[in-house]
Parts: sequence; C-alpha cells; structure tokens
Amino acid sequence: MKMKRLTFKKGIHPKEFKRITENLEIKEVPVPPKVIIPIRQHIGAPLNPVVKKGDRVKTGQIIADSEAFVSAPVHSSCTGIVKNIGDYPTPLSPSDTCIEIETEEKEEFDFDLNTNIDYKSLTKQEILKLIKKAGIVGMGGAAFPAAVKFTPPKDINIDTVILNGCECEPYLTSDYRTMLEFPEKILEGLKIIMRAVGAERGIVGIEDNKPDAIEKMSQLADNESNIYVQAVKTKYPQGAEKMLISALTGRKIPPGALPFSIGVVVSNVGTAAAIYDAVVKNIPLYKRVLTITGEVLENPANLLVRVGTPFSFLFDYIGGFSDEITKLILGGPMMGIAQFTSDVGITKATSGILVLGKGRKDKEFNCINCAECVNHCPMFLIPTKIVRFAKNEIWDKAEDYGAMNCIECGSCSYICPSNIPLVHWIRVAKSKITEIKKSSGK
Repeated sequence: MKMKRLTFKKGIHPKEFKRITENLEIKEVPVPPKVIIPIRQHIGAPLNPVVKKGDRVKTGQIIADSEAFVSAPVHSSCTGIVKNIGDYPTPLSPSDTCIEIETEEKEEFDFDLNTNIDYKSLTKQEILKLIKKAGIVGMGGAAFPAAVKFTPPKDINIDTVILNGCECEPYLTSDYRTMLEFPEKILEGLKIIMRAVGAERGIVGIEDNKPDAIEKMSQLADNESNIYVQAVKTKYPQGAEKMLISALTGRKIPPGALPFSIGVVVSNVGTAAAIYDAVVKNIPLYKRVLTITGEVLENPANLLVRVGTPFSFLFDYIGGFSDEITKLILGGPMMGIAQFTSDVGITKATSGILVLGKGRKDKEFNCINCAECVNHCPMFLIPTKIVRFAKNEIWDKAEDYGAMNCIECGSCSYICPSNIPLVHWIRVAKSKITEIKKSSGK
C-alpha cells in the first residue's frame, strides 16, 4: 500500500542539488591541530568560561556554563591546552568570545566510554538533567536548548513528538545520511524524548525524495505501536516547524505561540541521535554530522566533525577547490548565512557549509506587483507590504502586516522576479520592532 504524502499550503520547489553528496557515507574527520570553540552556541542566557588560559582539558569536559535555565553548556571537543580565551570571528558574529584549544595527539575523555544506561529506568527529570548536562541543542539550525524545549509549562499536555527528517534545504544531506547510517539511534532518541515529555505518539516526517530513508526508518518503526513514519511532499519549506506540524497533524500554532501550546514538540533527527548518546552513553555534544558541498569543491562530503574545527581545516581535508569561489555560506542557500572568512569554528548547529563559484549576479529591480511572493508565502503574509513599510521605517504598520510571524524561509526572495531581498528587509523590521518593544517595556 502506497503511503499518502502530506504537505502544507503554498511553498516553492527550488532545485535540490542533493546528488552532489547524497550517496556519500559519513566520514569522521581527524582531530585538527587546534579548535576555536564559540561559547555562544544556543538561544538563551550567555555562558561564562569555566577554564582559563593554560589549563589542560579533556575531550567532553565542560569549558563554559551558566546557572540560567535557558542555557546549554559547551564542552571541549578535544584534549589539549587552552591557548587563549578572547574575541574571534564566529559563524554568527564578526567577533565573539571563543576558547582556542591546541590539541594533543593522545586523547583522554572526561566521560566513561563504556557507559550504557537503561533510560527506561530513569525519571523524566533524570533524563532532562542528562540532556542539559550534555549541552544538547536543536541541531537543525535553531540551537534552542533541548532540555528547555522538553520542559513545557505544568498545565500543558504534550501528546505528540515529531522528528523532522525533511531536510528541505537544497544541497544539504547530513540528516539524510544520519537516517541511513544511524537509524537505531534516532528511533531510540525519539523514545527518550517521548518519555521525557510524556507523549503517547511519535511521528517521523521525511520528504518523499528520500525513499530509502523512509524505508529504513519504517522498518524499525514497524515494531512500535505508537511510532509512525510519514512521507511528506518534497516542497520548501516543508521542514519548517509550523509547516511540518500542519502537514502531519493538521494543527495550527497561533501567532506568537510555541508548538507545546498545541500539544506538540518538534526535534531534528540529528538532535534525537545526540540525545541517545547523551542519555544512554553519557556522551556530551562535542561533534556532529555536517555536509560540506558545492560544485567548486574537489571532494564534497558528509563529515563527522568536532565542534570548533575551523572551516579552513575542513577545506584542506577534502582537497580544496577546483575553481574560484565567490560565496561561503553557513547552512544552505535559502536560510544560510554568508561568511566573510573561513577561519571560524564549527558550532553545534552547523548542518552544512556551502561553497558557491562564479555565477550570475542579479540586479535588483523595482517591484512589479506580480504577487508571486504572496502566492508562495507559507505563512500567508504579504511580503512586499512589510518591506515597503520597513524601507520607509513605518514599524507599526510592518508589525500589523505580520512581520513578526515571518519564519524567514526565503521563499519570497527566491521567487521574486525583481530580485528584491525581501527577507533582509523583513529581518530589519523584526529587529526594529523588537528593539522598540524592549525600550518601551512591552
């Protein structure tokens, strides 16, 4: 029986470019000579270094932490000497506090490699404590502390946990390879999340351009009475939280609300695998799978990389470039962030590195009122209206037209025939609206 494909309304169909790396197995990258680990790798309270220059640290040792609830500790991804604690460029900032560690050849671990915990014997609070201790954050890009996400208000009942295996961003295949190579970890991670939040049902949503991943995960889920694998249509941004919830459950998140308000928690498949390692093996999040891709790379790859590994080291590892590069992007082409240097370290949320070569430079033209951005916006907004208000600094009107509801997926910018950077202007509006509210105490 053919599985019904679910989806959301509107959206776009960009070229996928998945074939570059989709058939390449995950390779573990050797320990680099040094790592540059940002201490800001999550949404929430800032961390403080708990080591100092000259200290020797072990792999998995906490090097930055906070007492705040909305936080996630950062661990050393290698064994070595702290060479410096100071400002460095990071993937998200021209300058931020990082801890530079010069690595040693002999590796020592700050955790027991033989740990094997029966998570079914643990209470919800014990599971959440292990998840927080391991520094788990959302690895699909949001980097929200997982232990916080799995702790909804006491009056909220979570009945469904959704694992996001869509990976709708073009070029990226790290989640896809994780589903093929570590499906057992993902499924057990899902069970752990369900136990932590008290959910009765688990759903794994996977785009139908990944049939072998659907088959692999379905075979494991066949033995489970309350876990389902569901194919969804290949469409962007199918993997966005609100879109995926709508497709799989039919539920709608109210404006300004979070998924737990409708009884749902969403997590990335890579996050689920990391949660398995954290709870069962007591392994902190100090390395992750990412895709390094682009037509100008000699050897694109899916790699298991230690947090803090410089981009430049990875380029050398895969053999460099076959042609001139014009753009370096953290993530994919739709929601990724352009980088001005390759001397930045991998973070917990780095799902991919995209390198683009020479291409057509599109000039921006005036809006022709074609309404293509409106026709394809998955949040049912009128992007051109918001942008017009943003350009004229009419912030209250930009808010009235739903600027704060934009998920910044980039569908409008992609489809715009005038090449207007719509998402950029909406981000400006959101930032200014937030600034105004803070200054007025709202």
